[in-house]
Amino acid sequence: MWRKAVLVALLALGMGYLYHTDPELPARVLNYVSESLPQMEPSDSSEPRPPTLEEAIARAWQTLITAPARRWARVAVGVNACVDVVVSGVGLLQALALEPGSGRDHGVLHSKEDLKEAFIHYMGKGAAAERFFSDKEVFQRIARAAAEYPGAQLYVGGNAALIGQKLASNPELVVLLCGPVGPKLHEMLDEQIIVPPESLQEMDEFHLILEYKSGEQWGSSRAPQASRFILSHDVSNGEMSTLETFVASLDEFQPDLVVLSGLHMMEGMGRELWEERLKEAVVAISDVRNEVPIHLELASMTDRDYMNLILQEQVLPIVNSIGLNEQELLFLTQSGGGPHADLTSWDGIPDVGRVSDILLWVLEQQGRADPESEADLTRIHFHTLAYHILATVDGHWGNQEAAVAAGARVASSQACGLQAVDVTKVVLKAPLSFYSSFSEPRKSLTVDPTRPVTVWRRGNVSFHLTPVLVCKQPLRTVGLGDAISAEGLLFSEVTPQPEL
Repeated sequence: MWRKAVLVALLALGMGYLYHTDPELPARVLNYVSESLPQMEPSDSSEPRPPTLEEAIARAWQTLITAPARRWARVAVGVNACVDVVVSGVGLLQALALEPGSGRDHGVLHSKEDLKEAFIHYMGKGAAAERFFSDKEVFQRIARAAAEYPGAQLYVGGNAALIGQKLASNPELVVLLCGPVGPKLHEMLDEQIIVPPESLQEMDEFHLILEYKSGEQWGSSRAPQASRFILSHDVSNGEMSTLETFVASLDEFQPDLVVLSGLHMMEGMGRELWEERLKEAVVAISDVRNEVPIHLELASMTDRDYMNLILQEQVLPIVNSIGLNEQELLFLTQSGGGPHADLTSWDGIPDVGRVSDILLWVLEQQGRADPESEADLTRIHFHTLAYHILATVDGHWGNQEAAVAAGARVASSQACGLQAVDVTKVVLKAPLSFYSSFSEPRKSLTVDPTRPVTVWRRGNVSFHLTPVLVCKQPLRTVGLGDAISAEGLLFSEVTPQPEL
C-alpha cells in the first residue's frame, strides 16, 4: 500500500512541475493515456450484455418444459430393432474402390453402383434416406468392410429400439421392446427394457449408417448439412415378423401407450408381401385396446404405390399420433395428391406455411379434424432441422407447448453429443417470422425468443412451432428423429374423452 502512496505523490509533484513549464502538457498526457488504456466502467454502472437469441431460447425452454399432469407408466414399443454400424459414408465408399460420379435415387439397391449413386443423390440434398439392399452376399461384403473401417462404431439401431432406449432413460417408466433382438443388441439395451423371449433370435440384424458432415465434399457433390444414408438387408424387420408377437404381448404387459414403427422396412420386400402384410398389420393394430393411444413413427420411403397402399388400407386413421420429418411429409402429400404435391423437393428450410397446409390436410383426410369422423389420428409431430411443429386436434392432447419444446431441446443437445444445450455450440436457423398458410387467408406470425413456442389455430386444429438450436458440429445424426418423438411423447398427455 505504501508503495502506491509514494508513487501517487511523485506523480503529483511531477505533474505540478510540468504544469509550470508547459500548462497544456498534463492535459495532453492525460488524453493520451486515457485513449491508450482500455475503457473501464465502474462495476456498479456497467450494463449486462443482452442475451443472444440462442441464449434466450435455451433459457425460455427451461421454463416452458414442464411435466404433464398425467405421466405414462408403461410403454410398449415395437417392432424394428437392429445393430447400427456407423461409419463415414465417403470413407466407406472409397474403401469399396468406388469413384465419385453423378447421383441418382434408387428405391431398392441392387449393387455397389446403386449404393454410390443413391448416397451421392441424398448427400447433395443433405437429406436422410434409408434403402433395402437386395443382394445378401454383396451386402455382407459391404457390412464386413464397414465393420473393419477405422473408427466404425456399433450402436443400438432401429426406430423401435432407439425410441425404447430414449424412453428407458426415464427411471419411472417401464418399457417393453418387441422386435428381432439378437445377442449383441440384447447386450447393448438398457437394463430397464423388457424383451419378450419370443423376440430373441440367434443372429443380429445389422444396418449400415453412412454419415456425412456439413460441407463435406466427394467429387462434385457437397453436403449442405450433416445427415446420413442407411442401408440394410434385413428380412426379419422387412417382413415385420414380430408384429403379431408384439400385439399378443400387450395383454399381459398392459401398457398405457403403444409406439409402433417399421412399416417403411417392408418397402423393399415387394408388392406381394406389402399387400398381404399391410392388411395383417391393420388387423393386428386394430386389436390394441381402444383406450390405449398408439403412436406410429414413419421413416424414409420412396415407392408411391406403397405409400398409397398405406393410405388406402387406412393405417393412419387407426393410430392416434404420428411422427415424421420433412422428406416423409412431402412424400405423403405427393402420394396422396395433397397440398403442394407438385413440389419435387424442399428448397432449403421447408416453408412453414406449406408444412402447415400439409399437416392440416393429413388431419382432415386421415384424422379427426372433422368431429364427425371415426378416425383416431389427432396428433402429428413434425420435425425438420430448423424447427418442429406439433399439430393436434383440439380436445385430445395436453401439454403440447412443453412437448414440442422438449423435442427441440433434445435435438439440440443430442446432436452435439451432450446432455444439455451448450449455446456456444448451436446456431438458430429457423425463420423468426412466417405465415400460417402458403395461401390466403393466412396470418403473419413471429417467434418470440423469450417464449419460443408460437401457437396458431386453423379450424379445430392447433399448431405449436418452436425453433431448433442447430448443432454447429454434430457428432451423430442417426436416431435424432426417434429421440425427438420419444421426448415429445414423454411430455404429452392424452385428454380423457367423454363416454359415448
